Amino acid sequence: NSQPVIITKRNPPQLEMFKNPADQETETLKLQDAEHVLIDGEQTAEEAKGFFERKTGFLTNQMEKPQRVLQEKHAVKQAVMEMMSQKTPRLPALGTAPATAKA
Repeated sequence: NSQPVIITKRNPPQLEMFKNPADQETETLKLQDAEHVLIDGEQTAEEAKGFFERKTGFLTNQMEKPQRVLQEKHAVKQAVMEMMSQKTPRLPALGTAPATAKA
């Protein structure tokens, strides 16, 4: 009776223990029919190629969305910082206090 393995609760040596047999099994596998593969249902090799191209495009798009948002936030931050530096009075350099008038 096999039990599910929750990899998020495993430490690196335990994960390595699971990885090594999986690597050995993967190296020995061969495709019996390279023209028909099973990816989200049986597909021809050409359909599978299209599936992975669409999947890659989708994932690339998903990764670019946060990048655009971060760029916009950075631009807003820069604008706020520039505005604040223009609005705040310049502090005198250290050691050069403004002269006071003597009566």
